[in-house]
Amino acid sequence: MPCVYIYTQVKVDTERDQQHVLQTQESAQIKTSWALKSKTSFSRNSPVLLLGKCYHFKVEDDDSVTEACYEGSNEDSVMGNAEAFRKDFASRVWLTYREELPPLPSSTLTSDCGWGCMLRAGQMMLAQALILHFLGRDWTWSEAMTLQPLDTETWTTTAAKRLVASLQGSPRPSDQGSPPMHQAQARGSAEEADAHLKEMYHRTLVSWFGDSPSAHLGLHRLVRMGLTMGKQAGDWYGPAVVAHILKKAVEEATDPGLAGITAYVSQDCTVYSADVIDMSASALSDSRAVIILIPVRLGGEKTNPDYFNFAKSILSLEYCIGIIGGKPKQACYFVGFQDDSLIYMDPHYCQSFVDVSTSDFPLQSYHCPSPKKMPFSKMDPSCTIGFYSRSAQDYERISQELSKVLQPSARDKYPAFTFMQGHGRDYDLSAGLTPEKREWPFIRDPRRTATTTGDFVLL
Repeated sequence: MPCVYIYTQVKVDTERDQQHVLQTQESAQIKTSWALKSKTSFSRNSPVLLLGKCYHFKVEDDDSVTEACYEGSNEDSVMGNAEAFRKDFASRVWLTYREELPPLPSSTLTSDCGWGCMLRAGQMMLAQALILHFLGRDWTWSEAMTLQPLDTETWTTTAAKRLVASLQGSPRPSDQGSPPMHQAQARGSAEEADAHLKEMYHRTLVSWFGDSPSAHLGLHRLVRMGLTMGKQAGDWYGPAVVAHILKKAVEEATDPGLAGITAYVSQDCTVYSADVIDMSASALSDSRAVIILIPVRLGGEKTNPDYFNFAKSILSLEYCIGIIGGKPKQACYFVGFQDDSLIYMDPHYCQSFVDVSTSDFPLQSYHCPSPKKMPFSKMDPSCTIGFYSRSAQDYERISQELSKVLQPSARDKYPAFTFMQGHGRDYDLSAGLTPEKREWPFIRDPRRTATTTGDFVLL
């Protein structure tokens, strides 16, 4: 299958820039595939699952379509055609490498090309949680089907600049500056007002991930959080570390719009229900939503094939916000599957900085029209699984459903993770450690005998 190779053109003006180019080139050689497949193939004979939604590309009068949907899918899964799948996929928020950024904290780097892919994958998973929180799983972007295929031209710096400039120079009516959200109620019919309100949430949500120091969930904020965990700009970030960075970023976000949501990271592959329920409690009348992040390891050196069906079951749930992981040292965001291949969003495209502080900033570069596929067998075993729980009552349902999914079969000796009643502190997992270190997944109860490697338990 032909490939388009993408390179970043950087003008070297100073000694600092020369060092940055060398670092980027070295990182790209080690950690990054700069290849873009020209086309991703999907079978017409098998269902496609995308974050809990089931699609089939067969003709509508085929009686076998309904029976073909994956048995682990949610009852609310919908049947749809290829166009519906494309619109759903393209509506997910896509965060990629960017360049020409303000310098990153404690660094002279102005790009995350070659090293920031796991942070970008984490941002995409967090964005999906926020979409569920503010817009719901059925929401799709009205302009998703207008996106141009990525293989029409290589995404060099020049091409990206040209696209952004053209969009900023002649914005469409829907991209024009808009009044505050509360004014949307005065616009036309109730349906139009609702659509406008959702588009304002969409634009605000994307702006939280902007590449500036002030963005609440942006790269600069995540890198700053990583400094407290021993990570610096230019380092490789694993999925477990990113889970803790995301938790910290959500907890410390000061935007009033994010006050109703928080994040929880499991301890030692265990979700302690009382801890999650306590986090759902709020001083306000309404409870808080909780993003549940679970770092796991699905095998030793390679992913254990016994976990393939488990991963399929997880991605068939609408409250699943995906999985961050990828190939060794090459992160991506898994959002679905077909047969024995994962469907994912790839952060490995270097695009230019977009100023999201303007009211009409272009949204096109934050959405991807082209899904990619990877065999389950190539998936790195280290990953973080994410779920969204709207309330304490919602969590009770989710924990019960997931406990059934996690029931070990005759082949699966150990579940990928577990739920336990009570608080983590009740089990004295890491007595004497600071609260921050107590959360880390590689701190284990000495009474357990399972061996570990790096951040994870070997299952």
